[in-house]
This record gives sequence, structure tokens and C-alpha cells, in this order.
Amino acid sequence: MGISAEEILAEIGPVQEILDEHDGVVNVIDTTDGNIMLSLDGGCNGCSSTPMTAMQIYYSLKKLEHVNDVIFVNGELPEYMRTFIDQKMAKEAEGGGDEPAGEIV
Repeated sequence: MGISAEEILAEIGPVQEILDEHDGVVNVIDTTDGNIMLSLDGGCNGCSSTPMTAMQIYYSLKKLEHVNDVIFVNGELPEYMRTFIDQKMAKEAEGGGDEPAGEIV
């Protein structure tokens, strides 16, 4: 079973609310085999907060059962941020970590 573009956009709803205030747009390009391809456009182009936005979107989507990977076609998520989130999620899965679940700190 796959995941639809509508489900992806619903999952990132809280981030989209902030993007709407800054004319940012999340475009779902592909969802084949649970590999989600996104681009951040509009007000995201050239915005210094775009990597943090991508980080929150990645974190939210990687929690979904049918998501294998999240790929930002514009390169908004540097590899070190991806590694940080993956390590945080592994700690959460083990029941460890002092940070509240659902937040990136």
C-alpha cells in the first residue's frame, strides 16, 4: 500500500500553515514505492529557514508507515541534518532521549 500526495500534505499541515504566511509551497512530485520526492518553492527559494523547514517535514514524514525516504529535489535538507533526525528517531524508538517526541531540538 502506498501513500498519496494528499496524505503527505495533510501530514505536514502545521508546517504548511507557516509556509502559507511566507508564500512557501510544498510540491509533491512523486510517491512511488514510499520514496517521497518534494520541492519547496515560492517563498522558500532563497529563504535561510528552508533547511529547518525541510528538517521538520522530513521528521514528520519519516514517522509514517509507508514512507521509506524523503527526497528534496532542490537539495534543501543537508546530509548532516538527515543523519541527526535519523539518530533522534532511533532514540525515540528505543524509548530514550530527553527531548519531547515530535519536536526537533
